[in-house]
Amino acid sequence: MATDSFRDFVQEQLAALPGLSCRRMFGGYGLYAGAVFFGIVYDGRLYFKTHPDTLAQYLEHNAAVFAPSEKQVLQNYREVPADILEDSERLLLWAKRAALR
Repeated sequence: MATDSFRDFVQEQLAALPGLSCRRMFGGYGLYAGAVFFGIVYDGRLYFKTHPDTLAQYLEHNAAVFAPSEKQVLQNYREVPADILEDSERLLLWAKRAALR
């Protein structure tokens, strides 16, 4: 399944994140750092939780909000830009920021 291979890629990119785990949810996968839910892998895309101090970075990239349906929209989860996704060091930094709260 393509989603599973993308999930595997994301987990490989984030392997250095302490306590990383992945669980099925939302028709995709939820990412955790220990007990903190910080990301979503859904339909071949990665979304991270945003905070007031990180939102601007996502807005600069015109990052889409996680919205798998009209009724299910999580405004504080934004798509991780492709250039960040492909750079494991930057991706790890963004993941750590997403997992801070």
